[in-house]
Order: sequence, then structure tokens, then C-alpha cells
Amino acid sequence: MQPAGSVSSSSALSAPPSTESYITEPRPLPAWFVEVVLPIAAIAALFLVWEAACQFFAVPSYIIPAPSAIWKETSANPGNVGWHTLVTTKTVLLGFIVSALVSLPLAVLLTSSPLVAASVYPLLVLTQAIPKVALAPILVVVLGTSELPRVVVTFLVAFFPLVLSIASGLVSVPPELIELGRSCKANRWTELWRIRLPYAVPFIFSGLKAAIALSVVGAVVAEFVNADAGLGYLIQTSTAFFKVQLAWGALIILSIMGIVLFQIIVAVERIFFPWSPGIDKPPV
Repeated sequence: MQPAGSVSSSSALSAPPSTESYITEPRPLPAWFVEVVLPIAAIAALFLVWEAACQFFAVPSYIIPAPSAIWKETSANPGNVGWHTLVTTKTVLLGFIVSALVSLPLAVLLTSSPLVAASVYPLLVLTQAIPKVALAPILVVVLGTSELPRVVVTFLVAFFPLVLSIASGLVSVPPELIELGRSCKANRWTELWRIRLPYAVPFIFSGLKAAIALSVVGAVVAEFVNADAGLGYLIQTSTAFFKVQLAWGALIILSIMGIVLFQIIVAVERIFFPWSPGIDKPPV
């Protein structure tokens, strides 16, 4: 006889295996697949759907041209399109660099004293309340017809969100870290350099990503008002002469430019600040 509650070896062997043993965790997708292949595949699918819709519904090319027509018209003038792209890229980078150089000390100044913040912050809001399209012609009169007004407009569009992001990061440091630094006899400069700025790195790069995207917008707005070269100028002249395909090509190049510059900021953050929790990680 077997004790109560015991199970014989033969019944244990004949028992079906648990289904839990067959359940395995799904293998995560490689990072290069999530970050490179999937976005490219999504963009390619978008262009395929766009091409198919234009062909199926026979959409006139002067309204919405097919991607094949856009490519044909844009690739027919590589030198001209490349020159306009370089001009716009130069304006975008100059405006972005100036905004980055001005925003960091300005954010430090804003967070240094409530009195300074109360005095300067309304002026910053005033600069953003003025429509840049209305301001650009005035800047042309004041600064001339050189590239300077376009850089100034790009700067004005890009710097405000960057200042807000940096200032938010500088004031978001936990009070415990500030008290620890002061207990170690850290002065204001050491506190800024060793505590506040490292803590604000994710905020700074969030602002830089927004600023680089807005710099493209600001450069095009400025080129609409005053330019003899650039992708904004190319869009204006192309639509004036009913070259809609070329205008769409310039628009797509602007989109690609914004994506590439955005990803450069992401790469810089990952390379130089790998510990930053603000890095965009794929949801795998």
C-alpha cells in the first residue's frame, strides 16, 4: 500500500507535461532593426501607397504629383537642387548654433534669481508672440538683404523652447543633491557644473531636438520673405511657374533634412552621454 497523498512513479511518468514549459519569452528585436529597418520600411510603404493612390485615382500632377513624377523632376536638376539644399542647410545650422550658444547662458541667468526671471521672461515671451512672417520683412529693412536676417529669424524660432528646456532641467534637481553639494562646501559655480548641468542633460537634449526641427521651419520662413537661393526660395519660384513636382521635391528634401539633423542630435547624446535617461530607446 502507498501512503495517502503519494503519487506512484508510473503515474508521474504518464502525466502530460505542463504547458508552462512550452511558453517562452519572445526574443527582442535587434536595435538596428527597430531603429533603422522599420522606419525606412514605414516610409517606403507610405510612398508606395502614395504612388498607388495617385495612379488609381488619376490625381492630376498639378494638384498632388506621384512620387515617381517628383523624383523624375527633382533628379533632372541635381546641381540646382543641391545648391539650394546647401544654402538652406547653412542657414539652419547657423541659426541652430547661435540659439544653442545663447540659450544655455540665458537659462542659467533665468534660474539664478527670481528677480532676473521676472524681468527677462516677459521679454522672451514677447519675442515669441510676434509672428516671424511679419517680423522677417522688418529685419530685412534693418539688417539688409544678406543672409543675416534669415539667420536671425531661424534663431528666434528655435531658441525659445531650448531656453525653457534647459531652465526646466536646471531647476528640477532634487533638493537632496543641492543640500549634499552645499554640505561639501560647493560654491555656486561647482554646484552648476557638477550637479545642475549633469542632471539637466536629458532636458538639454530634448530642447536641442526641438530646436533643430524648428530651425528648419525658421529657415524656410525666412527664405519665403527674403532670399535668392534656398529650398524655400525654390518652392516659391517652382509654384510660381507651376513646377509643382519640383516644389514637392524641395518639400521632401526639407523633411529628410529635418530627420537627419534630428538623428544627429540623438547620436551625439548616445555617444557622449550614454548614461542619460532621456535617450530614445526602442520599445522592444
